[in-house]
Amino acid sequence: MCRSIKRLREGAVPASEDEIREAALQYVRKVSGFRAPSERHREAFDAAVDEVALASRRLLEAVTAGLAR
Repeated sequence: MCRSIKRLREGAVPASEDEIREAALQYVRKVSGFRAPSERHREAFDAAVDEVALASRRLLEAVTAGLAR
């Protein structure tokens, strides 16, 4: 895993949407091998970033809600 990806959960403090999106972008770059995709791959690359960001947001909401109990 890319070591430069910032930890997005520190206790009950939620990550911002920008932080989540940046981490998703770094992850997709690492997995795809593209720093910046070609036009041919742009749509798939952007969709993957959106999906990873959404999954990350859901995960963070679930684990942060568990801390509030």
